[in-house]
Amino acid sequence: MRIVLLTQVLPLPLDAGPKTRAYYVLRYLAESGHEVTLVSFVRPDDKASNVHLLRGVCSAVETVPLSRSRLADLRHGARSLVSTTPFLILRDRFPAMDACLERVTARRSFDAVHADQLWMAPYAERCQQVPLRVLDQHNAVFKVPERMAANQRNPALRALFNREASKLASFERAMFDAFDRVVWVSEDDRSAFPEDGRQTRARHDIIPIAVDPARRRPLSRPGPFRVTFLGGTHWPPNAEGVRWFADNAWPAVAEAVPDTVFTVIGKGALGRLGPSRYQSRVEVTGYLPDLERHLSETAALIVPLRTGAGMRVKILDAWTWALPVVSTSIGAEGIRTVDGENILLADEGKAFAESLIRVLTDRQLAERLSGNGRTSVEELYDWRKVYQAWDRVYH
Repeated sequence: MRIVLLTQVLPLPLDAGPKTRAYYVLRYLAESGHEVTLVSFVRPDDKASNVHLLRGVCSAVETVPLSRSRLADLRHGARSLVSTTPFLILRDRFPAMDACLERVTARRSFDAVHADQLWMAPYAERCQQVPLRVLDQHNAVFKVPERMAANQRNPALRALFNREASKLASFERAMFDAFDRVVWVSEDDRSAFPEDGRQTRARHDIIPIAVDPARRRPLSRPGPFRVTFLGGTHWPPNAEGVRWFADNAWPAVAEAVPDTVFTVIGKGALGRLGPSRYQSRVEVTGYLPDLERHLSETAALIVPLRTGAGMRVKILDAWTWALPVVSTSIGAEGIRTVDGENILLADEGKAFAESLIRVLTDRQLAERLSGNGRTSVEELYDWRKVYQAWDRVYH
């Protein structure tokens, strides 16, 4: 089939969950014999070399610059207050993307348009001339602001988050009706939208996010001392989770295991984390293109999320590196975990700290989590096996 695939993020480098999802779906479809044209937004820090690499996978690649600013966000926020369209959708509506897609579809005909994430659904919806429209939903987006509202003490902000969640839920339902197939990464997110007579499960598929275990081998970790969070803190659920851990779990861990260092790797600024007496043992690195040294020094990777939706690729990545993982239940949603075997799960600050201390002080437990995590990703989340399910969508 001739497929035009739309992404909100350039699918390389593989340093974020949405990129990982898009890249391996794109690669599977191309290697299955489909002719794929990628149309993607690009940010100022996206490299031309990655666009070139993607041209080696796709039949063609078209890019559209995406730039954001605080002023533009304020403008879109004000518009959203008097609109039924969610802020998160208004923010990424660019006429240049519509124009690019119009040029691409005018040059040749396509059998299918594939929207990667909800943000690209409005663009795909306009491709009325394309016979098959597919939405890779990734997650129930409304759950993110809904959960942020539940954790918000400020009544005004809580009301704003709840309003955004309500508008997103309505917008998502409307988009489902505009697509022939909707693909989810987990049943947790699919079940957030009960059938209401308009939807049928025949139109909905569940295909989890998958990675390439062969691309990364288990790390050698002599004398690991880091407790590591990996992920961009410009994404509010990540920032909230890191701060929650720093305030509610890190002090007990730092007290019990004096040699540990709490390390945050990823884009974004956070300010001071946790009590001042432990500041010398907190390291915020920013984005690192090469993770090997820090990960080889990591005793446990943490996923302390209390909001969010979909699947956390950072857990799959940790398993490929054979790193022990401690997570909240929300952090591990959508992933086939067994508490005490391939992960430790805890939702309260005290319990999270106790679980982490166990990993840091019990070598046998750490090795069991490492080995079982690696086995889990090899057996359950290898893209070469899992993404054969896309043949049900494109046949």
